[in-house]
Amino acid sequence: MSSRRSNGVRGPLVSLACGLLFGVGLWLSGMTSPAKVQGFLDVAGSWDPSLAFVMGAAVLTCAGLSWLARRRGVPVLDARFPPLESRAIDGRLITGAAVFGIGWGLCGVCPGPAIVSLGTAGVCPLVFVAAMALGARAEGALSFHVRRWAAPG
Repeated sequence: MSSRRSNGVRGPLVSLACGLLFGVGLWLSGMTSPAKVQGFLDVAGSWDPSLAFVMGAAVLTCAGLSWLARRRGVPVLDARFPPLESRAIDGRLITGAAVFGIGWGLCGVCPGPAIVSLGTAGVCPLVFVAAMALGARAEGALSFHVRRWAAPG
């Protein structure tokens, strides 16, 4: 029996557990509060540095686990790591990062905390997540047509 087949149930359960842990971490750290996030981004006003510690802890955790994964050589729940799509820093990456940063600064919300905030049954998280989904769908459709238009032929 292959390792992929034996991990058929375990993989989604581990993903669910990781997602729940991530969501609880976002909630406990205050990342789901737009006011807290905007306080962190307001370096010229009443700056709240607490989210810097949250981000630092996330970076250190990711760096340590990435080091362990590279040292191990193979993932725990699959036969191999998926190939990277691209390492290029191009216009699409810069534009996406800028749009994300501007949206995060204006709203104080990013995708992970917005999904966690759906549990509050508030209208704002619902509108944000719906707009995010529509934007992702529009970008996908636009990219498809641009690639088709630009393809040699």
